[in-house]
Amino acid sequence: MTEIRDIGFIGTGIMGKSMLRNLRKAGYAMHCFARHPEKVADLQAEGVSLHSTIASLAKACQCLITIVGFPKDVEEVYFSPNALMDSALPGSYLIDMTTTSPTLAQKLYEEGTKRGFHVLDAPVTGGDTGAKNGTLSILVGGDRADFDFLQPVFQGMGTNINYMGEAGKGQHAKMANQIMIAGALSGVCEALNYARANGLDLDTLLKAVSTGAAGSAQLNAFGAKMIHGDFAPGFFLKHFIKDMGLAEEEAEKKSLDLPVLKQVLKEYRELAAEGKGDLGTQALYTYYGEKKK
Repeated sequence: MTEIRDIGFIGTGIMGKSMLRNLRKAGYAMHCFARHPEKVADLQAEGVSLHSTIASLAKACQCLITIVGFPKDVEEVYFSPNALMDSALPGSYLIDMTTTSPTLAQKLYEEGTKRGFHVLDAPVTGGDTGAKNGTLSILVGGDRADFDFLQPVFQGMGTNINYMGEAGKGQHAKMANQIMIAGALSGVCEALNYARANGLDLDTLLKAVSTGAAGSAQLNAFGAKMIHGDFAPGFFLKHFIKDMGLAEEEAEKKSLDLPVLKQVLKEYRELAAEGKGDLGTQALYTYYGEKKK
């Protein structure tokens, strides 16, 4: 295949819709499939071709990108009858950008390779802001030649694009990323709770520490939102639980003990049990505020 012209997209949620729009701005003819077509009426009005089935989408495109919710959704989109594995054109590039199991990523690669496809796992980090601005970090696993060929596609969505190794390595890199976030975010919550308990003005504190050694992407993105009660999702709490659970499973396979991850995962699961799964990850602040007084 000499070039990618038509790209099919499955997963037009908070991040996916922006990623699709940025690829369209980069000059690709964009196609999408959505189980609820009314949710992508805006995309159709912008010139994106809407398909009623995955099979129709797959047959119209040289490259297919998925960024869905959970591993079971990935399984469904790729392995159900008349889904991507059954319907994609020979030589197609299949890029799963969902954060999912490294084991599943390897399964996609092995099955896709048997069928003559080029398969990559390419989870992203950067949240809704990175998706909107086209500045995502993209962590890619698969064959190096496919990574190199797809550089223009990745550059349409991100600015920090890295080849992590063979199939599944992109997902392992994303697991490491989520483990780092878990520790950083819980540290911000604990610090703000401590400051509040001791009568500090939290806005002043954020201004004072954000440019010092305690500064972090999590503090900058969520500190002000936390203290002002803005828990709207840039990334769903329930999806972070999924990610941390996958990281915990992978750690156990290597007999790794990750106590911070386990503690933060426990706290998030309690929040989800209270009905907060559709809030943003910064809602962890409410756990400390409500339960740690």
